[in-house]
Amino acid sequence: MAATHELGRYGEQLAVDYLRAAGFKILDRNWSCHEGEIDILVRDGSVLVVVEVKTRSGRSHGTAFEAVTPAKLARLRTLAARWLSGQPEWFSAIRIDVVALERFAGEFSIRHDRGVS
Repeated sequence: MAATHELGRYGEQLAVDYLRAAGFKILDRNWSCHEGEIDILVRDGSVLVVVEVKTRSGRSHGTAFEAVTPAKLARLRTLAARWLSGQPEWFSAIRIDVVALERFAGEFSIRHDRGVS
């Protein structure tokens, strides 16, 4: 379990570095309430982006994108509303993105899907 946790933390840091380099403003990381956790919240212009990070070192548990189910997306929308309720900032829209990091032989590859529904 510790190795899986460390892999996830490492993947999350890679995702943050990637998002910053792509011009996103990091607003919050690992925000949680009693209903769950949001990995990363960023600003993309006037849009609030909820970023779900999935890191895989193999396909024994499926691909990173297969782990983002409709139930997970619904929970992320609820969590985004909770996060927004405590923020003074205004956003024109909310979007859910998935950043998938997969390593099968050597380095991680990063895939960023915007507006996952």
